[in-house]
Amino acid sequence: MEDGRSNSHLRSSTRSRKGASISFPHCEPRSSSLIVMVAGEASGDLHGANLVRAIRDLAPHTRFCGIGGKRMEDAGVTILFPSSDLAVVGFTEVFSRLRVIRKAYLKLKSILRSENPDLLIVIDFPDFNLLLAGAAKKFHVPVLYYISPQVWAWRPGRVRKIADRADRVAVILPFEQEFYRQRGVAVEYVGHPLMDIVPDRLCREEILESLGLSGKGPIIGLLPGSRREEVTRLLPVMMRAAETLSDSHPGLACLLPLAPTITPDVVHSIIGGSTLAIRIQNDMYPVLAASDLVLVASGTATLEAAIMQVPMVVIYRVSPLSFRLAKLVVKVPFISLVNLIAGERIVPELIQGEVTPGRIAREAETILQSGPGRESMVNRLGKLKESLGGRSASEKTARIAVEMMRVKGVSRPLR
Repeated sequence: MEDGRSNSHLRSSTRSRKGASISFPHCEPRSSSLIVMVAGEASGDLHGANLVRAIRDLAPHTRFCGIGGKRMEDAGVTILFPSSDLAVVGFTEVFSRLRVIRKAYLKLKSILRSENPDLLIVIDFPDFNLLLAGAAKKFHVPVLYYISPQVWAWRPGRVRKIADRADRVAVILPFEQEFYRQRGVAVEYVGHPLMDIVPDRLCREEILESLGLSGKGPIIGLLPGSRREEVTRLLPVMMRAAETLSDSHPGLACLLPLAPTITPDVVHSIIGGSTLAIRIQNDMYPVLAASDLVLVASGTATLEAAIMQVPMVVIYRVSPLSFRLAKLVVKVPFISLVNLIAGERIVPELIQGEVTPGRIAREAETILQSGPGRESMVNRLGKLKESLGGRSASEKTARIAVEMMRVKGVSRPLR
């Protein structure tokens, strides 16, 4: 194995394109089912891990291999390629990862052909996953697409590929079910998986006490993203904005949750010269519970903050070329999931040239100083949370997966 893990519990091996033997851990005879799972980003890794556990509750002997991160590995998935090697932000940035992306695709395609797994589950990460789903169809491996691409926002033509290559689609946003159904996709709304994960309540006072914070000044959460490119691009400007805010708020403190895909040295190299005392934390939810306001990169974290009803300023900045390309194909009025789902501007968004320390600080100050405005934002975030449905997205999706495996098993060829 390329990652150096033990090759015990082998089911079989196949040949690489150059003839070298590749063995697949956790692959036993057909008494246990095999699922290939692909999550190319940090949020997909989180939801994939919870889905693995939910499937094992229903089918305990199921084995998993594929692409993911630490959370999926901890849940029992044999990671063939870490998702951090594939994840990119922006259109042009993908070119730097083409070699490893191609290598990962060829390896998984080989597994689909030689192992004939019971199911392929793909999570978001559309360009790679739709390509792999096409290979799965060729090899008669059923495909479950969980957390489907936001084709309603950009590149709507992809819905035809989804209809053709995915046997079932489990969507997580309320309006997506009707969108896909009208276009001939076998779709089911399962609710948002974050509702299974984000805690209902955390005691702010206990968290502040554990961190040694008095809470007399505002607590600002800095959430620069889960990809290295995002962190290096956004954390410096977030930090300078917080330094500006500290001039008018002497007791201001900053909390920075470290994404599992980011190593501490990346963050320390950026915050080392700051005048602020920035506390790095491993868990994001206590940071959200403790924060009066978060400065957050556009992405899944905006929705996590919304579920916990934390006021925020959303920031989006990619390379100039990526942004120009995005403007050609992305046709949505907002860049944050919060505003997109709500269908209105609940939280401020700063895009590209607007992402400056001064502009961020002004937007943050408006929220910190405005009692009625802040209260209105919190209330509207609460309504958005209600629209996401209750808990059990992972459980519902697991039932779909197990049902698909049973159907596959009925017609499985003898070996």
